[in-house]
Amino acid sequence: MNNLSQQPYLLAALLGLTLTACGGSDDAATPEPIYPSYTDVTALGGDTTTFDASNSGHGFSTPSVNLTAAELELHIEGDTNFELSFTTAPNDEHPELDGLGPVFNNADCNSCHQRDGRNSTPFLDADQTRVKLGSAAGIFLRISKAPAEPCTEGNAANNYCAPIKVPDFGDQLFHRGVLQARSDWEDNAFVGQADVYLSYERQDIVYPDGRIVNLKKPIFEVENPYDAPGETKQSANVTSNLLQDDVLMGWRNGMPVFGLGLLEAIPEQSILANVDADDINEDDISGRANWVFDAIKAKNGDDNPVSLGRFGWKANTPSVRVQSLGALRGDIGITNSLFPDESIAGTSLHDSYLTRTGFVDTGVDENGDPEASDEYSDSVVFYAETLAVPARRNVDDASVREGARLFEQLNCHSCHTPSFVTQTEGTIGGLPMSDSLKGQIIYPFSDMLLHDMGDELADGRPDYLADGNEWRTRPLWGIGLTQTVNPQAGFLHDGRAANLEEAILWHDGEAKKSKEDFMELTLVEREQVLAFLRSL
Repeated sequence: MNNLSQQPYLLAALLGLTLTACGGSDDAATPEPIYPSYTDVTALGGDTTTFDASNSGHGFSTPSVNLTAAELELHIEGDTNFELSFTTAPNDEHPELDGLGPVFNNADCNSCHQRDGRNSTPFLDADQTRVKLGSAAGIFLRISKAPAEPCTEGNAANNYCAPIKVPDFGDQLFHRGVLQARSDWEDNAFVGQADVYLSYERQDIVYPDGRIVNLKKPIFEVENPYDAPGETKQSANVTSNLLQDDVLMGWRNGMPVFGLGLLEAIPEQSILANVDADDINEDDISGRANWVFDAIKAKNGDDNPVSLGRFGWKANTPSVRVQSLGALRGDIGITNSLFPDESIAGTSLHDSYLTRTGFVDTGVDENGDPEASDEYSDSVVFYAETLAVPARRNVDDASVREGARLFEQLNCHSCHTPSFVTQTEGTIGGLPMSDSLKGQIIYPFSDMLLHDMGDELADGRPDYLADGNEWRTRPLWGIGLTQTVNPQAGFLHDGRAANLEEAILWHDGEAKKSKEDFMELTLVEREQVLAFLRSL
């Protein structure tokens, strides 16, 4: 992997050693620590950075500070639309809210991205062994059929390596539904395609110094699918398409949505420069790019509608627009011009719902237009593209500074690449890029690539070129404010980590050595690493 950002202070370190060796005294003073170049950086989002909301519960909800007046007006419109809660059709009083479902995961964007950050982790009461996911859950399950063989190249012949949809269900499991979504609705009112239950397995991790940390791993159980009501995986002669042995399931938490436009504005070649699929530098780190189907290119008639994946836990979407409008149609059930078909169109559930209720609902309004207007869609996308990155805090604190040095020493920066410079011209998501995003020096602490994170974090589900063990490196900017914005938020793709220390301890695979080296640190040193992370 090319880590060019290391070179200035590696050179300084070498010079420091030379000067010490030539000093001519055995009693030479201990040299000052060599800190990474980003140790003193505060403006993580360049000129978009906000310094006014860093310790606020709304620290992720500030517009980029360099927007024009017209852009700010569009951003504020998008903010309003991001929080709209959609309703079941028909809604004659508020037709702009019409179109929810018929099955969905949540009724608005904010429920999965609470205050523009992470969603709350579901907790179990003392007397509960498991909890059923409902309206408060910002977590959902991706589903797909196991492929017959690994996909090695994205092209039209193999559907660009897209996940294989589960017959009569699709590629996402919707645990909620409108009143009459199911044919057995009198017994299962407001239930979607199936019931999903969450429980936890626990294990202790012991540090070399004897300190014990208890970790929890989420376990999901799917029951009562609409195509075989009451059935479970343990039922005799399982008939449901959803409960077959070759159906793969991967759980997903809602992600923070600030700084996304900056990530999309990173030049493709800058991301690909860090690809080291063959681990040429022999550091056990081998980042890979995910190449994914691009709905915008397909709509525009591109002969090869494939783009670099940048967003999603598996880097399975190419742009903020595809991510946002795909979630609008998928998570909520609201069609739009990019995704004009209902998420479950053509399934038995959808067909029976239309027949039973008498609706002539194919995802369009009375004028034949998608349920979400282009005005609504554009504003929500722009909102997600132009939320400001919060500024770093406590950069002069000695523990934070030492934590930055240890972060580098542990080789964390090999995946969490500190900085990039955004492009100075061009488009993002198929539209002209806002001047606010151009030419910014940013510090997301992510290489935007896929890495094998080990079996314990694996979901076993391939997604385009990503295999079941691979995850995209999460940006670390703003991570120290996560639980200021939402005290019940968890970390990692399924919220299993209650804090940053637990998140580190779940690292394995390519990150195994860094995790083990972290565990070998003294308690004071571990706290310094965590202090650095909390400063971001």
